[in-house]
Amino acid sequence: MQYCINVHNQLLDLSLPRVMAIVNITSDSFYTSWGNLSENALLDSIQDMLCQGADIIDIGACSTRPNSIPVNAEEEWKRLAPALQLIRAYFPKAILSVDTFRANIADKAIEAGADIINDVYGGNADENMWEVIAKHNVPYVLTYAQEVQSNGEVKDYDYTMSHVLDYFQSRLDALHRMGVADVVVDPGFGFGKTVEQNYRILDQLDILSVLHAPILVGISRKSMLYRPLCATPEEVLPATVAANMLALERGAHILRVHDVEAAKQAIAVYTLAHKIK
Repeated sequence: MQYCINVHNQLLDLSLPRVMAIVNITSDSFYTSWGNLSENALLDSIQDMLCQGADIIDIGACSTRPNSIPVNAEEEWKRLAPALQLIRAYFPKAILSVDTFRANIADKAIEAGADIINDVYGGNADENMWEVIAKHNVPYVLTYAQEVQSNGEVKDYDYTMSHVLDYFQSRLDALHRMGVADVVVDPGFGFGKTVEQNYRILDQLDILSVLHAPILVGISRKSMLYRPLCATPEEVLPATVAANMLALERGAHILRVHDVEAAKQAIAVYTLAHKIK
């Protein structure tokens, strides 16, 4: 099924898979961080991503890597605001997403020029998040986030894909009732899931098509790739490309990545292969 999302009254066609580039304005992300870059260096990095074909720039100022301690809202906004305002000023036509689980940060980010809100906790961390999304009626990335115990371990429970579907369907229905038109679902690779559970979701990703919503996959350089390979995040670009290709074959519409050029090439090969079928 083909989808579009409405970004400031312009339709972003998702019939061709899109790339969301990761920009972490933090000092403690598990892979790349831009928190200590100068303004010129940050702008050069964004320019490179856009030239390589990034369709969306996803800016985050609060690390959600495993076992990290989130900064408070004041610090998150202190990091995010200048970067968001700078990027918006220099790239007025770029589609900007903000990665946050806090409603007040989302509200201020949209006012400052964010086009999309990417909520890694799907509204579970802040009960006011959906009201903010409905007020502004911006596209919203709804993530499936599994419960994690206080010691950082994944809660052991009988995982099934039907549970994931029920999670998404109930929340999609609620968001639509609130008037939110554009919701993208993200199965949340790496968020409170075992390696086995992550691969089960990847293998069965096509089941999410019954939700009639675009699917975002954020699998880039994550532990589900480097731990089984006894590698590091820096060493698993080939594994990331392979996993992204599997996701494309199973219906992914947006790939959230650190390496834009590699993702664009994977999409090009996928598209060429499907054109000759």
